[in-house]
Amino acid sequence: MADRKTPPIYRTRGPADGEDWTAVAVALNDRMARRRIGQQDLARASGVSVSTLRELQHGAGRRVQNKTLTAIARALGWPDDHLIHILISSTPTGDDKTHEPPGQEILAILARLDERMTEAMTRLAAIEQAVTRSSSRPPS
Repeated sequence: MADRKTPPIYRTRGPADGEDWTAVAVALNDRMARRRIGQQDLARASGVSVSTLRELQHGAGRRVQNKTLTAIARALGWPDDHLIHILISSTPTGDDKTHEPPGQEILAILARLDERMTEAMTRLAAIEQAVTRSSSRPPS
């Protein structure tokens, strides 16, 4: 019989040293309770699966991508990097913002609004150009 190589075993990476998934779970659960938002609603708002949210809420320690933590933070009205900071720095959880400069959350919201406004203005300019082109053509 031919010698077959055993396929590699793929495992979900566990927490790295210094990562505090329990702190992420506490912050997430506290914010969801304060905002009165359930798993289904947060999943829809963030684009993250309910099963991933459930694991994070239990502090399971399964590593998720930073973009997942960012999407959840954004959906909960936190600065994009809020959960990442909690994960790697064991900062206070919940609504305690002593680790953030004053007004950081407001600045993050304003930055997102600015991005959306720029996108809307770009779309509006394209519509105006299309209308101008169509109205300047001679009738057929």
